[in-house]
Amino acid sequence: MTDRELVDLAFAMLERAYAPYSGFPVGAALECADGTVYTGCNVENAAYGSSICAERTALVKAVSEGRRGFVRLAVAGRSQDYCWPCGACRQMLYEFAPGLKVLAARGDGKYFACSLGELMPHGFGPKSLEQGE
Repeated sequence: MTDRELVDLAFAMLERAYAPYSGFPVGAALECADGTVYTGCNVENAAYGSSICAERTALVKAVSEGRRGFVRLAVAGRSQDYCWPCGACRQMLYEFAPGLKVLAARGDGKYFACSLGELMPHGFGPKSLEQGE
């Protein structure tokens, strides 16, 4: 699958987003090492803290199906700027794939690629919990 195809899958998820409060639908497509893709959209809630982002929706779907190896994530929105994962999503993704390639797309379909490490340098992950002797 090409980067463009993965981004297109993320855009397709915009139609499924439930964003009545922010009015900002987001779609995501997360690719596993074997090529399997899990998609997600943001799902908002009147109790705002109970909302979940598209990236975490895709990640939770994948993890709940036993997946652990992730290689690429596309995130799409309709804004003029690139749709980057928020801090909470970056942290969740870092837990499973610190080397993840992130494709952030904007409303006109253009996207920018970088690594999760570039978005979250000095991230906190499982190795951060290891204690020395």
